[in-house]
Amino acid sequence: MNTAVSPDPLAQDFVAFAVDAGVLRFGEFKTKAGRLSPYFFNAGLFDDGAKLGRLAQFYAQRLLASGLQFDMIFGPAYKGITLAAALSIELARLGHNKPFAYNRKEAKDHGEGGTLVGAPVRGRVLIIDDVISAGTSVRESIAMITAAGATPCGVTIALDRQEKAAEGGVDMAWSAVQYVTQQLGLPVVSIAGLADLLQYLQTTSNPAAASHSAAVQAYRERYGV
Repeated sequence: MNTAVSPDPLAQDFVAFAVDAGVLRFGEFKTKAGRLSPYFFNAGLFDDGAKLGRLAQFYAQRLLASGLQFDMIFGPAYKGITLAAALSIELARLGHNKPFAYNRKEAKDHGEGGTLVGAPVRGRVLIIDDVISAGTSVRESIAMITAAGATPCGVTIALDRQEKAAEGGVDMAWSAVQYVTQQLGLPVVSIAGLADLLQYLQTTSNPAAASHSAAVQAYRERYGV
């Protein structure tokens, strides 16, 4: 059974790219929620210029197609810093020059001081991250952006796990992404989701990847939203 009526070409290309790059791995991995997941997405492994540049292309294509309007990009430390810089470069290459900023984990008490680095945080600010696990990073980013007098206008991520959030070991009825859209009021633009991953596994000519289809399907049936 396919999870979608027709495949999203960009999402399918992205999943294939992530698998080939070793960023999307299959096996048994413990998540922050304590679940045993049959797959693991580690955006820190987009670790050379070619892979990071390709990732930025996917983010840019998805964002431009979404029609989401924003004035600048904000990358929460640490993974978001690299992502914000890469996306900013790719958007400029496509004729959309957007400033970017990011935060330090610890405030600096010398030089320019403060926790925010880069362009002045103002206007409509897009938050970029790899995934949304619990929404904590998004909430912290919103607080920093609003404290600077700017307006958070959306979040973009690489992969939407499309699974129930967990609080105190209890499964919620909503996902972390749904929490951000419904409770925090921000649109979330993702390159691909668990449904796209499942579709890839069900249609790929890569037998090693295809062998994990049943495990991912079972995981989605148990924890999916």
